[in-house]
Amino acid sequence: MSTTTTTTTSSVLHLKEIANPPPDPSLLPDFVQDLGVKINFQDYLSSEERCALVKFQQLADYIAASMIFLKSDALLERELSQDDIKFRLLGHWGTCPGLTLVYAHCNRLIVKNDLNMIYVVGPGHGAPAILADLWIEDSLDAFLPEYPRNRKGLEKLIKSFSWPGGFPSHVNAEVPGSIHEGGELGYSLAVAYGAIMDKPDLIVTCVVGDGESESGPLAAAWNSHKFIDPAESGAVIPILHANGFKISERTIPGTDDDKELIALFSGYGYQVRIVEDLKDMDDDLAASMDWALNEIKKIQTAARYGKPIVKPRWPMIVLRTPKGFSGPKSLNGEPIEGSFHSHQVPLPEAKTNPKQFKLLKEWLLSYDVNKLLTPHGQPIPEILSLVPKERTKRMGQVRETFNGYEPLVLPDWKPIAKEKGSQYSAMKAVGEYLDDVLVKNPKNVRIFSPDELVSNKLDAVFNHTNRDFQWDPLTRAKGGRVTEILAEHCCQGWMQGYTLTGRVGVFPSYESFLGIIATMMVQYAKFMKMAKETKWRRDIASLNYIETSTWTRQEHNGFSHQNPAFIGTVIKVKAETARIYLPPDANCFLSTVQHCLRSKNYVNLMVGSKAPTPVYLTAEEAEAHCVAGASVWRFASTEDGLDPDVVLVGIGVEVTFEVIAAAALLKKKMPHLRVRVVNVTDLMILQPDRAHPHALSDEGFASLFTDDKPIHFNYHGYPTELKGLLFGRPNLDRVTIAGYDEEGTTTTPLSMMVLNKTDRWSVAVHAIEGAARCNPHVQIQSHLLVSEFEHARCKHQEYVLENGKDPEGLFDTPKF
Repeated sequence: MSTTTTTTTSSVLHLKEIANPPPDPSLLPDFVQDLGVKINFQDYLSSEERCALVKFQQLADYIAASMIFLKSDALLERELSQDDIKFRLLGHWGTCPGLTLVYAHCNRLIVKNDLNMIYVVGPGHGAPAILADLWIEDSLDAFLPEYPRNRKGLEKLIKSFSWPGGFPSHVNAEVPGSIHEGGELGYSLAVAYGAIMDKPDLIVTCVVGDGESESGPLAAAWNSHKFIDPAESGAVIPILHANGFKISERTIPGTDDDKELIALFSGYGYQVRIVEDLKDMDDDLAASMDWALNEIKKIQTAARYGKPIVKPRWPMIVLRTPKGFSGPKSLNGEPIEGSFHSHQVPLPEAKTNPKQFKLLKEWLLSYDVNKLLTPHGQPIPEILSLVPKERTKRMGQVRETFNGYEPLVLPDWKPIAKEKGSQYSAMKAVGEYLDDVLVKNPKNVRIFSPDELVSNKLDAVFNHTNRDFQWDPLTRAKGGRVTEILAEHCCQGWMQGYTLTGRVGVFPSYESFLGIIATMMVQYAKFMKMAKETKWRRDIASLNYIETSTWTRQEHNGFSHQNPAFIGTVIKVKAETARIYLPPDANCFLSTVQHCLRSKNYVNLMVGSKAPTPVYLTAEEAEAHCVAGASVWRFASTEDGLDPDVVLVGIGVEVTFEVIAAAALLKKKMPHLRVRVVNVTDLMILQPDRAHPHALSDEGFASLFTDDKPIHFNYHGYPTELKGLLFGRPNLDRVTIAGYDEEGTTTTPLSMMVLNKTDRWSVAVHAIEGAARCNPHVQIQSHLLVSEFEHARCKHQEYVLENGKDPEGLFDTPKF
């Protein structure tokens, strides 16, 4: 495949100071585009277009301001009084005018070019602007009939914003067209780029707030375009909305001058246009949006005709506006417009302070709203000319934002099942399976990985695919299904955007570093909860995390790489959403992966080892075990686990191996002790009956763990997590728990277990101490054997310190 170099090598078009430009910016000579000159597009728009844009914004801004303040007299049909003001004033006004400005121009671009476009807003608290725009284009009524595009619907919308039972103060899953929560800042751009992957006809306009742009995740996300193959994917138009202020401080982009912004974003690899003159804002922004679309088409056309541009410079726009423009100018000698005072509620005492109320009334009347609506309360024709006639082209009704997903074609995993009794890496087996999944689903599943795929032994996926890093000649334009970047936030954001627009993502990671995106995952889980409570959003694929390189085999990397805390984060997510699996061997992991890829509307966390470990179960046994979530492992138990003195439970790969090793040790050293070995692969079954959809009934719990015999859990995560899950089960004074106890260093694999008291000798000690309560044969020998096992632990640590390795044979599969 031949390539060409980009013809647009420079950075900025600052739209000023050259008169009489060509009507279409794509007709500008290359030298004009390359040199970063300033152009005046004062007469770019027709008078009809300009009128429509101005009136659209006026109406949307009025509605947004009214939503923050008014509970009655929504259309100012009588003399406004302070009784019409809401008791609680919530919402963020400062970003709203900029958001409606961009929304109106997106509509112009859609109508003019018949585009399929989604609008992602980083400033999520700008919900009043987005809801106003959605009402104007009749997208609220399409999903929420209680908000029709008429007088009644508008009055209800204005009153119900930030009102109990109404819309919350930020964009969330209840808002049509939204695929981004906007609560925690920093993720809008990554989500936008994830949405356009494998969607060649989709464009996402993403507004990045300049406060949001200060966050680390957003800074990394500016590199996202380097992972977009223009032959197979759509495009993002990033717009940095530089309005200068956060809640009470200036923003970094708001203090950067043009040269600094140009240098920054040119360094990221973008072409930059700066739009800033309020007087000519609509002409300048319209020209810039046309330019951006034209540049996108150039890049995509070249790639789709087999001559991709090397390192194409995708367009981006810096939009400078005064914060809260069109709102009140000042109060008590302090500026409001263009200052942090407009960030949230610019007149916070309007209900009780006569001066502020007077300013509010003047502000709302300045929009002259009744000239923007018909007598029936509908937008006038000039405004509706900006609304796409085809409903699915309206940004609140684009199908990708709500239409759900098409399930994957999933291959049977059993043909690659591993032989019972062999040793095999679960991650290697999963890599083989995912390779087949990618082959059978070439355009609707991706792996998002923080540069750890090979380290995590999942590299079999490269048998039939590649990475998709477009800046690397080795992986450019090869249709790769693996997106790797050393920024977990980008992986999470891409996966969210990809999933919420109807595809399936898999996110493998080192266990200790998944916590980096913990709050992102929680935000997403909240979005999913609200999405499921709407009537119009359809099912989507689950988020699928594969957590490996776990603490039990990170002894070579040391303490910093030993942290299973992400399990606890998922536990706290709503029970209808959280699914946590700790498959004990390769076959169980294969069964689990297939199940998770088939599932919908969940957060799936799968925890497993990349090291070779024993395969305990056949394919059929593994499938039955995973369906049940737990089972008695009779082969490791005394007399098939009947009438035990103690129940030993393994939850996790290496800790289960230590349970089995302990059972074998006890059988040899204390044959009178009757042991039942249980493995739990679905962690959530342990919760009390009805606390989780997978929870065992009390009868089911007793069938595995008995009614009254001592139970010792050897758990992969933090013991306190398991204590919380078990709380509410009867007779818990018989339970002991060992798990990761925040002990670690650079040592040996078994030494790591000894440090955290999850080793075979520690498990055996718990078994003896528990069984001694009811078995006199055990009781009479307990002190002797406990002392022997404690001594063995100490001798092992001495051996490790002297030899730098574990003794040979300790990881051989025990014989029963």
